[in-house]
Amino acid sequence: MPGNGKQPLLECRGVSKYFGGLAAVNNVDFVVYPGEMVGLIGPNGSGKTTLFDCLSRVQQVSSGQIFFKGVDITKKKPYQIAHMGMARTFQVIRVYRKLTVLENMLLSRQWRGESLFKQLRPTHPRTEKRARELIDFLMLSHLTDELAGNLSGGQRRLLEIGMALMPDPDLILLDEATSGVNPTLIEQIKDRIRQLNQEQGKAFLLIEHNIHFIADLCSRVFVLNYGEKLAEGTPEEIINNEAVIEAYFGT
Repeated sequence: MPGNGKQPLLECRGVSKYFGGLAAVNNVDFVVYPGEMVGLIGPNGSGKTTLFDCLSRVQQVSSGQIFFKGVDITKKKPYQIAHMGMARTFQVIRVYRKLTVLENMLLSRQWRGESLFKQLRPTHPRTEKRARELIDFLMLSHLTDELAGNLSGGQRRLLEIGMALMPDPDLILLDEATSGVNPTLIEQIKDRIRQLNQEQGKAFLLIEHNIHFIADLCSRVFVLNYGEKLAEGTPEEIINNEAVIEAYFGT
């Protein structure tokens, strides 16, 4: 039974997001429990990234409520969510291409809603130590002083995941972590996610089109279609769900 009686780490209650008269997300309910890995799938344009934007407060919700660690975060600012322990990556990789791998990591830890003046202060030795440990964990240590713009797409994806990990979040929202990544690096990303979950108890909510990636990592998957939750279940249940098959491939 999901959660085993635990309080949800993240909970959506009837969340909707409208753009004019168009419902990009419509009355969505779901939960993620501490230490759980949950997949979010759906056809292109089904509202997955918009839902992520609502969860991380990049977008205001039109109706409904979002709770994180039992606190209503529906109207909080993105930096407040980060302080509470939620981090995310983006469908289009966001790194500072003209900064080195290490500089990207350090900046991601120091920002957290601070002023530019505070961002430019000397880095605390503990922060640099954590950055270098994560770079090593993600197998990017040979690229520590390389400009992020010179990295491959897969290496930039790993860097972005490392940046999300710098504040030591409890929940990481990963938006298409395997998009544009070669198979070798996909396995590396998968191994690191699994290790973070099993050894550190990190919870993950993953948007993915790679169903094998989801099936290997997640105990539970839910499906969006036209902004609405179409189905929820184990990966095997979802793969064999006729409504899901129709949504992806048509009749």
